[in-house]
Parts: sequence; structure tokens; C-alpha cells
Amino acid sequence: MILFLYLIIYFLLVFVVRSVLLWKKTGINPLTFNKTDDAHGFNGKIFTIISILELLIVGLYAFKNEWYEYLLPFWYLENETLQKIGWGFLIVSLILVWIAQTHMANSWRIGIDEENKAKLVTNGMFSISRNPIFLGIMVANIGLFLIIPNAFTLLIISLSTISINTQIRLEEEFLKREFGKDYEDYANKVRRWI
Repeated sequence: MILFLYLIIYFLLVFVVRSVLLWKKTGINPLTFNKTDDAHGFNGKIFTIISILELLIVGLYAFKNEWYEYLLPFWYLENETLQKIGWGFLIVSLILVWIAQTHMANSWRIGIDEENKAKLVTNGMFSISRNPIFLGIMVANIGLFLIIPNAFTLLIISLSTISINTQIRLEEEFLKREFGKDYEDYANKVRRWI
């Protein structure tokens, strides 16, 4: 039950609260995934599927524990130490994502915003990693797997890894077009992950 509540709070803080704060401050909707079938729109659909899958798995674990065996648990990984490490990952992830979003300020978006000009953020956490928000999300996915290790949380890690890496490359192409040499200089100084 605690894991389910944490996941709801995580989603609310990272996606809903941040989006509402940015929208109220700037009038810009930070949710930029389109409904088309291009790579960007398709990736947005994959992100949505991953999020729903996470909520379903954690909800099943919290409220229908007798059905948990159908998620093909890795019983040999179910131990208190790994669960504590997983909780540590979830907490670190929330802090990491929140701080990175704060550093992005008015430039933060969910997806690629072709319509509203944003500034290139290279300071704070972005001076260490070009993608600290995505890094934080990956840390959360690993944490979830360590708390409830099963075939479906492993699937979430796999899908997220592919989807996030696809999104990063789409965003890099956009940033090259948008900021040119400034972005290329930044990319030469700061690594994609760490």
C-alpha cells in the first residue's frame, strides 16, 4: 500500500504539480507529445503505456496480493536488503528529478516543444548530465524492480530504457537545430548520462 501511495505522489509531484506550476507561470502547456504517428508521438504513447503498466503492477501488488504470482515474481530476489536499496533508489530518484526540473525552470517540457522558445539549460545538474531527469526516472524504475522483482517490472526497465534512449536522441536532434553550436559545445563537454 505504501509503494502505491508513493508512486501516486511521485507522479503527482513530477508530472502534474510541475506541469500546473509551469502552465500558471508561463501559460505554456509543458505536455508536448503530439497525437501523430511520428517517432515523437509514438514515444509519447509508449511513455503513457509504461506509466499505466507501473500503476497496474503496483496496484495489483498493493490490493490484490493473491494475484501477484501471475506477474512472475523472481522469488530469489525478494529480500529485505534489496527492498531497502530499492526504496533508497525511489527516494533519490524523486529528489534528483525534482531538482533537475527546478534547474530547467521555464524550459522544462514533457517531450519536444516546437512552438515555444526555451533557453538551453547547461547549469546545475545539467552541468553533470545532459539528461538528469531521464536518469532519475531510470533510477526509479530500478528501485521499483528491487522492491517488487518480477517479469513485468523488468519489462518496465526494458521498455523505459528503449523509450528514453529514443527520446534523448530525438531531443538531441531538436536541440542541435534549435541551438546549433551552443548545444554542440555543451554536448562535447557534458556526457549524455553521467
